[in-house]
Amino acid sequence: MPNFHNIKLKKEVVLRDPVHEYIHIEDKVILDILKTQEFQRMRRIKQLGPIAYVFPGATHTRFEHNLGVYELTRRICNIFAKKYPSQRPGDGLWDDNNRLLVECAALLHDIGHGPYSHTFEHLFDTNHEKIGQKIITDSNTEINQVLRTVSPNFPGLVASVIAKTYPNPQVVKMISSQADADRMDYLQRDAYFTGVTYGKFDLSRILQEIRPYSEGICFTMAGMHAVEDYIVSRYQMYQQVYFHRVGRSMEVILQHLLERAKIIYKQGNLPVTPSLAKFLANDWTLDDYLELDDGVMETNFSMWTKASDPILSDLTRRYLFRKPLASVCINPETKSLLPKLKDLIKQAGFDPNYYTDTNSAFDEPYDAYKPTGKNANSQIEIMQDDGQLIELSHLSPLVRSLNGTLQGDERFFFPKIMMSNSDEPQIFDPLYQKFQRYIKNGTLRYLRKPKNK
Repeated sequence: MPNFHNIKLKKEVVLRDPVHEYIHIEDKVILDILKTQEFQRMRRIKQLGPIAYVFPGATHTRFEHNLGVYELTRRICNIFAKKYPSQRPGDGLWDDNNRLLVECAALLHDIGHGPYSHTFEHLFDTNHEKIGQKIITDSNTEINQVLRTVSPNFPGLVASVIAKTYPNPQVVKMISSQADADRMDYLQRDAYFTGVTYGKFDLSRILQEIRPYSEGICFTMAGMHAVEDYIVSRYQMYQQVYFHRVGRSMEVILQHLLERAKIIYKQGNLPVTPSLAKFLANDWTLDDYLELDDGVMETNFSMWTKASDPILSDLTRRYLFRKPLASVCINPETKSLLPKLKDLIKQAGFDPNYYTDTNSAFDEPYDAYKPTGKNANSQIEIMQDDGQLIELSHLSPLVRSLNGTLQGDERFFFPKIMMSNSDEPQIFDPLYQKFQRYIKNGTLRYLRKPKNK
């Protein structure tokens, strides 16, 4: 591991943070990254997107989240350098020559995110991780130019950490595993800004008991209950915040309005800003991507509220002015009822292609043995006093009960008016009443056939 050319600041820069209290910047390259236009763009991209329609305080951005992940990574490096410094090559302890690399990777791990990231990616076939690596390695970006001051190959090394191809697993898993600085920050940060309490866990204890080993990062036995607390907090945040039915409803509306916009754009009758036009035409560059943020998208949505197309106009109004769709839980058996319900919705005057959808939201709170996927080989290990590593679920009955399970639901979304009950007779009342017979206690159900007398 080479010693990179690293200039220390003459005076440490300290930023106030509501989650970690202070963020400490000691290296010139870190401060210079913050000043780049690509990193400043993160100020204009909300961390939780449409979830802010459910939790009004959740307007925090990816800018402060990236800073938070950097700060936690910096603290872990300090702990490792003090308590577990490498004495000889291959001893499985921490080589602090990796510090600058992992701190830069932590700061830049989300640099490729766009507005409404996951909805946007699905519709326009983008990938924020690959775009992030492109931003880091493209010689035309300010971030690349800053990273190259450390060494010519430094941008590629930073990108390899984010791509999980860097050969040192300690460096990769510090920001990408089932218990990493990324998750630790977003759980606490999202809990703080949504105002909920179940995303909080004993972070200080976890940091006290974290340690390196040859294949990555583990925790001491004394920290096991703090790690349990972290797993449960993550489970609760997904079920109560990230999978909230109204947030998912707003994502459905967002996706459908963008789908409609693509169609109307091709017909040549849509006012649109130049950068978004490139995506609607499927002819975009990295520069076009970097021009997009939440403000650009909302500017387009504001224009589309007056679009000549009634579906696009209505969907953008529903999104901007928080008019969510209603939803019910469905299962593989009751899915067969959806064509009937969509037909009733169509008779009521709504195009089912834009005003209905099914949406699955399932998460694995913890998976000890997952050979493939984003958490491959990232089980949480607890180190015993004799140095033996034992996977967490073997020690914790609580985590064992969650291990490998899918938690969440699948929902069918539809216009709220289908559930209305008017005081005065209305023309669509018979349709609404027929629709409502299939729904009880928020769940889709089969109608009982009358018994033969």
